[in-house]
Amino acid sequence: MIGNSSATIMTSEQPSENGVDGDDEREEGEEEEEEEEEDEEEPRLKYQRMGGSLPSLLSNDATASIAIAERMIALGTHDGTVHILDFQGNQVKEFAAHTATVNDLCFDVEGEYVGSCSDDGSVVISSLFTDERLKFEYHRPMKSMALDPDYSRKSSRRFVAGGLAGQLFLNSKTWLGYNKQVLHDGEGPIHAVKWRTCLIAWANDSGVKVYDMANSARVTFIERPRGSPRPELLLPHLFWQDDTLLVIGWGTSVKIAAIRTNFQANGIQKSIPASSAKYVDIVASFQTSYYISGIAPFGDSLVVLAYIPVDMNGGKDFSSSIPLRQGTAQRPEVRIVTWKNEELTTDALPVHGFEHYKAKDYALAHAPFSGSSDAGGQWAAGDEPLYYIVSPKDVVIARPRDAEDHISWLLQHGFHEKALAAVEAGQGRVELLDEVGSRYLDHLIISRKYAEAACLCPKILRGSASAWERWVFHFAHLRQLHVLVPYMPIENPRLSDTAYEVALVALATNPSFHDVLLSTIRSWPPAIYSSLPVISAIEPQLSTSSMTDLLKEALIELYIINSQHDKALALYADLMKQEIFDFIEKYNLHDAIHGKIVQLMMVESKKAVPLLIQHRDHIPPSEVVEQLLGARDKCDHKYLLHLYLHSLFEIDVNAGKEYHDLQDSLIRIP
Repeated sequence: MIGNSSATIMTSEQPSENGVDGDDEREEGEEEEEEEEEDEEEPRLKYQRMGGSLPSLLSNDATASIAIAERMIALGTHDGTVHILDFQGNQVKEFAAHTATVNDLCFDVEGEYVGSCSDDGSVVISSLFTDERLKFEYHRPMKSMALDPDYSRKSSRRFVAGGLAGQLFLNSKTWLGYNKQVLHDGEGPIHAVKWRTCLIAWANDSGVKVYDMANSARVTFIERPRGSPRPELLLPHLFWQDDTLLVIGWGTSVKIAAIRTNFQANGIQKSIPASSAKYVDIVASFQTSYYISGIAPFGDSLVVLAYIPVDMNGGKDFSSSIPLRQGTAQRPEVRIVTWKNEELTTDALPVHGFEHYKAKDYALAHAPFSGSSDAGGQWAAGDEPLYYIVSPKDVVIARPRDAEDHISWLLQHGFHEKALAAVEAGQGRVELLDEVGSRYLDHLIISRKYAEAACLCPKILRGSASAWERWVFHFAHLRQLHVLVPYMPIENPRLSDTAYEVALVALATNPSFHDVLLSTIRSWPPAIYSSLPVISAIEPQLSTSSMTDLLKEALIELYIINSQHDKALALYADLMKQEIFDFIEKYNLHDAIHGKIVQLMMVESKKAVPLLIQHRDHIPPSEVVEQLLGARDKCDHKYLLHLYLHSLFEIDVNAGKEYHDLQDSLIRIP
């Protein structure tokens, strides 16, 4: 899918941070907009307007040409000056090299020398680190030049240059001085020239030629595309992708030519002798729907600076004359395309003054780089290419979006899960995990996916107590603490007492979550919170319909934590829990079972009877008989009386002698 976007250009010298602050609330329309953008293709490049010294340099001048070295930029202007800048646009040095427009610039590979040519008919080669400067006069406007890549390392000091005279000159230093050799002549002005290793490619009115310096022979001729605009209206653009791959962008045509040194016949690979001429193989060719104002490599794809002309009626016009009404030009576009002309992304640039520019007013240069992108479109550190989009009053720097840009884009388009996965995979700064996680949680909360948000909290909040507490109180505000409680940490980090108390109170006040409350109280260490605020929230419910058995069990646990064993015993009795007998023994609560005899007998008479008989000094038989007789409507009191009195008689015949008659009346009961 093709992404077509209007690029935002940073005006600062450094790219802005990619992070975006989280927000708990958004307008409803934002979600709809997010859905509409789901199909948008992620951009490949980000843009920054060059600052530094550039704005002041161009206040009274205009750019005409550019060249990029490994550590610096050369910018040629219409007044004939060559400015040497760093990559942020700060001027390092300048040469008043010419008296007219600087048409072309070229560095050697080492970045020690820069060559320039001008409409004043001269070529000037300047050392960047010494006072050495050479000037060569040709007496006709010179349009293009190229230094031998090894210019600084070879004594021959070779360079090529050509212009309106239609001759391509090869200059080299000999012991007698400089020798000027004509490599080509007679096919119109030389519009572009590029030198890579031993291969020189140039374009004139008829097409592109390649010359092999190692063999002193022409390799090939590639015809100028039919119907392309005249070169004075739209220049051809050349660059060497590598030592043997030449890319040509001319008019609306792109051709990629591979320089071969062997051939295949009858399925057998054969080598051509080194002295033989090389040959060319066009490995890719396609037509564009726009004019090419510049072209550069992008890994295995191409970056193209596209110019969309508009005719007098407002429609697109691709005739060779490029008619353009003054002030109606469209913004230039940076397009990334494959060798099959598949567009991967398109960005329209808000270049200053674009309304008045023609296709020839733009240039695209790229910084040398050795790396390439991986399958995910990311670039290895230090291998990212830089692209410079040049117009008369503006230079825009484009660079591949990095991992943090990728994460930011995912967040902006609602792909929070993918953004989190990218951070976890080690993309971007470690600090981004907090930011991305917070944005993801915000997104899930807004989508009312509370349970999903809760289960992600341990991964996202990790060991930050302050972050955990913020989200505990936010879930409490949303009345959704019940889904977060199972994930709340009890150590590493340990939260404030208040955070745990708020969570327990929230569970206690909603009957639907009393089971969660009970399991939580049983699993959380009592030391991490105070039981009193929770007890205070539960006790008012004792006489209401919201007092469930689960809540009573939870209150028992809290009473035990708070050493309120008598109150816990009362609830055990009320709930008729088997654990009451062990509880009585564990905490020696025999004095507290007065008034609970019937409940004990009903829970488990076989355990209650021995307990009551063993402690008959504290709980006399009269009390037991009285309570059982008063429980006619609650239980089978006759059976329980018989069981108690019979057991008491077997232990001590005199202990309940006043009830022997009553026991006789109950004898029929087994």
